[in-house]
Parts: sequence; structure tokens; C-alpha cells
Amino acid sequence: EYPGGQEAMMKYMAANLAYPEAAKKAGAEGLVVVSFVVDKNGKVKNTKVEKSVSSELDKESLRVVAAMPDWKPGIDKGKAVDVVMKLPVRWVLPAE
Repeated sequence: EYPGGQEAMMKYMAANLAYPEAAKKAGAEGLVVVSFVVDKNGKVKNTKVEKSVSSELDKESLRVVAAMPDWKPGIDKGKAVDVVMKLPVRWVLPAE
């Protein structure tokens, strides 16, 4: 679990994502899906784009996910375990 839960994760994403200028100029919008592993120590590792929109939006999504604070690790049978996660990152151009 992300520290503080789903709402805290959404606030983190909103505060840290920056729309790349090249993506804005190209009119790139859509849903980037990032997969990653939360290891048994709560560290985010092995970030990978599962669904791409553009190289700029993909890169920014990966950057922010990789920089996340440590998560509360998954527990199986009383032991911390690695867990594969997927996170959709929706990119929408600001209205002008």
C-alpha cells in the first residue's frame, strides 16, 4: 500500500507530474500504464511502460513512479513479499 493510501498517491502524482512541452505541442493525450514491483522492503523497482502514449509522456510517467516514496510491502503468510503493481497515468491537455 502507498503510504497514506490511494488518495495520498493521487496527490503525489498530481504534485510531481509535469506535462512535457514537446507532448503539449504534439497534442499528446491518453493513458500511460506503468508496471512496477514493490519489493519486500517497500522500494519501487523495475518500472516499465505497459501501455504507451508518446515517448515524452511515457518517460515522465516512469520518472514520477520510480521516485515514489517507499510503500508498505505486501504480506503473504506473515512475511513481506515482492508485489507487481500497475498504475494508470491519465494525461489530459489543459483547456485553453
